[in-house]
Amino acid sequence: MTAGTELEQGIREHLGQFTLHILLVFATGLTIGSERAVVPVLGRDVLGVESLFVVGSFVVSFGFVKALLNLYAGKWGEEYGRKPVLVLGWATALPLPLILILAPSWGWITVGNVLLGINQALTWSMAINAKIDLAGPDQRGLAVGIDEAFGYTGVAVGAWVTGVIAGQTSLRPEPFYFLGAVVVLAFLVSIFLIRETVQYAQAEADDDHHDADLPFNEVLKRATYGDRTLFAAAQAGHIENYVDTLFWIAVPLYLTSRGLGIAAVGIVVGVHSAMYFLQIVTGGLADRIGRRPPVIWGMFIAGAGVLGMVFVDGYLPWTVLAAVSGVGMALLYPNLMTVPGDAAHPTWRSAGMGVYRMWRDSGYGVGAILIGLSMEFVHAEAAFYMTAILMFVSGAVVYVWMEETHPDFGTHKPPAPATEPATRAVSEK
Repeated sequence: MTAGTELEQGIREHLGQFTLHILLVFATGLTIGSERAVVPVLGRDVLGVESLFVVGSFVVSFGFVKALLNLYAGKWGEEYGRKPVLVLGWATALPLPLILILAPSWGWITVGNVLLGINQALTWSMAINAKIDLAGPDQRGLAVGIDEAFGYTGVAVGAWVTGVIAGQTSLRPEPFYFLGAVVVLAFLVSIFLIRETVQYAQAEADDDHHDADLPFNEVLKRATYGDRTLFAAAQAGHIENYVDTLFWIAVPLYLTSRGLGIAAVGIVVGVHSAMYFLQIVTGGLADRIGRRPPVIWGMFIAGAGVLGMVFVDGYLPWTVLAAVSGVGMALLYPNLMTVPGDAAHPTWRSAGMGVYRMWRDSGYGVGAILIGLSMEFVHAEAAFYMTAILMFVSGAVVYVWMEETHPDFGTHKPPAPATEPATRAVSEK
């Protein structure tokens, strides 16, 4: 669209700022990835945590904080702009490397991950909204795919680098020197090089005033249960994060208990996350074939990869199946997020995305509890069985309830406006 040359949308038209946001989301991935291979083993082998459920507690604190902040990050991004929220997100991560290096007990790690949850919610939320602002509706799926591809490539690189450092030195402090450098550089880039993008969403909204003034509580209801398609997306986003949580908690502990070294574990976890780079393809693919097919296939492929890991033994088979589950995640992850982007009006898109991301990332907290309890009171393999089964069930819900939301050939129609009786909105769905 064009509302004056300076407000023209498109990735090519804003390549410089778009590239900076790619680098920042890569740094966001590096930040969380730096914990993936090292921290669970640190808790067990250095800090003496014997309970697998307690080990998972640091992901519980991360997940629920990130989920709550996702809800408000989108709202704040509309009220105050993307850049201030982005800068705040990086500021909250500055103490994290010191906490991981100096923590005398596991409780400190759990508290530190509260800061990680705030960082990930604010920085990743603004990264995706800024890219959507700049790209415009015609390249929305591609923008989301690029964002998630580089973000999760950062997760993979962070897990691999810190795993290698830990294998050659020790579990701490050396791996977290790398984390400190990433956080400081990203903080400086967000302050001095990033420009505001919210004006592009505001200009886009001028073309369509339908639902433009939807109150936040109505956005929350609509994106949660008031629209069957958005409910299907929210529950799928919640469940698929169990896979990510499994690779954060259970996979490092399970593989090291089977005799795999920490450096090799870092590669297995990293390969899973590296497959997310395929989102640069799958996001653009959904712009051509729709959001629904890749989401459905992705749920079942990711579940199958997780399930297969308990039926094989050895570094190579585990790596292959980690990659299979990663491919499934690459298919579903950006396209689930594009569904609320399609369905929301530009003036409440950021808030609608925040609601989806709240339900999605609460999957970290709930998943960590369920995975930890499964490993603690049943056996390690039970966490893999549970995660796979839930992925299959959630995929079936998507198949039955989710309509296509692609703006050109989708079948999804939004529910009745908030001014109409709620019973009518439900009946029309």
